[in-house]
Amino acid sequence: MNRFAALLDRLAYEPRRLGKLALLEDYFRATPDPDRGWALAAMTGALSFKNAKAGLIRTLAAERADPVLFGLSYDFVGDLAETVALMWPGGDARANAALSLTDVVEGLRTTPKQELPAVVAQWLDRLDENGRWALLKLITGALRIGVSARLARTAMARLGGRAPDEIEEVWHADAPPYRRLFAWLEGRAEPPSVATIVRYYPPMLSHPIEPDEFDALDPADFCAEWKWDGVRVQAAAGRDAGGARTAKLFSRTGEDASGAFPDLLAGFDFDAVLDGELLIRREGRVQDFNTLQQRLNRKTVTPKLMAEFPAFIRVYDLLALGDDDLRALPFAARREKLEAFIAQHPFAPIDLSPLIAFKSWDDLAFARAEPAGAGAGVDVEAVEGVMIKRRDAPYLAGRPKGYWFKWKRDPMVIDAVLMYAQRGSGKRSSFYSDYTFGVWTEAGELTPVGKAYFGFTDEELIELDRFVRNNTENRFGPVREVAHTKTKGLVLEVAFEGLQRSTRHKSGLAMRFPRISRIRWDKHPRDADTIGALEKLLGAGAAKR
Repeated sequence: MNRFAALLDRLAYEPRRLGKLALLEDYFRATPDPDRGWALAAMTGALSFKNAKAGLIRTLAAERADPVLFGLSYDFVGDLAETVALMWPGGDARANAALSLTDVVEGLRTTPKQELPAVVAQWLDRLDENGRWALLKLITGALRIGVSARLARTAMARLGGRAPDEIEEVWHADAPPYRRLFAWLEGRAEPPSVATIVRYYPPMLSHPIEPDEFDALDPADFCAEWKWDGVRVQAAAGRDAGGARTAKLFSRTGEDASGAFPDLLAGFDFDAVLDGELLIRREGRVQDFNTLQQRLNRKTVTPKLMAEFPAFIRVYDLLALGDDDLRALPFAARREKLEAFIAQHPFAPIDLSPLIAFKSWDDLAFARAEPAGAGAGVDVEAVEGVMIKRRDAPYLAGRPKGYWFKWKRDPMVIDAVLMYAQRGSGKRSSFYSDYTFGVWTEAGELTPVGKAYFGFTDEELIELDRFVRNNTENRFGPVREVAHTKTKGLVLEVAFEGLQRSTRHKSGLAMRFPRISRIRWDKHPRDADTIGALEKLLGAGAAKR
């Protein structure tokens, strides 16, 4: 565990991307199999342990420390793993080196649930503070070390003198601890076999477009389609070497999401790789993202859940057909093949993302503003803007410039009063960075309507944190109540993507993706918005649909 703990510690405090890459590359070079493979799996989110969760850690901490002291410490530190690692009573004998990462991973995977608390406690007794922190981070899965799956794979590419996209394309042909992948990178073996069933292609991403950029673009060179408010996925299906049909569903980042959508995979009767948007459709109408969330991140998927939230994929690109890789073709040619493909598979849980007819950018601007009148029809609730794609664009990994653009609809905006604040996690654990805000009711009282923890700059975070500390009126565990009256308080401009009725929220309304877009030092709390203003926004959205 020494090497893994040291790696996590250094990565957590290394702000530079190149610095993180160098640390990862050095670790992969110096660490033998299978430890380096398990470390890679942990950093890319490919490890989970059925019986080892955060609740286990809290239970163990309660047995070894005063619960009141632990609660106060957790409130101050803001991170469960760090708190327990520092508070755990250590003995004189340390045996970090004798406990390998492989020992821990295999122990967490195979130890019976009733025996696991004693095993984890024994490990914690054997480790020092840094080792305990690494162990607990491994269990919770919340590493928060600033390493994305793409960054880790880029470090692997440097290890073998390869391009990152080469790693992406063979990634799913191996499984943790990735022995074949490392053997190939070190020149000791052929690359893992990439069969149809595991094909995943690094996705092509778009750039936001600003209104003044349209003057340099000829609308005749572009196609446009709706930007659907779902989850980007790739569907890969075909037959394995034995002729058995099999399929996988990948997230945008390449994670295998197949287990959560068995109903989709059962209908993948094709041999292709499709790029599209995962959505929910009820009574012939595509639902909004809030409805889709009822199917996401589920540990178990019941027939009732699948029936209540029927999923499908709205496809907008065809990346491979049989053994043919189509990514080098221009978008217009891929689109033609995609239309023919969709027509040949009428019973699969897929449909075609329609193109938007336009001759000028003004036409497209109208469609963006009024999708219901421009072809979106009953599915308008799931539209969050338009996508603009060059007709001659190949499918390129990453975010190449000049090919794909996204033009999202303008967000809704309100002015709300800051009511409560809570410390963040990881690097933000010393700042009050999570803010609950509210608007005025008809009775002249504030009611909370949302919570946001991003949208502001680092400099604004320091100002907000200072305001919270200087204007705290009450404390509820880790939460601070901030002064909020008509004469005293802070107004925040909050932007959000959508609004809907909710029985789970005190206000009866739920926001989609709220973020702090501006600190209104210039506005008095009594002039903040009311619940009636939100009702009007909700009514306006319903009228457009």
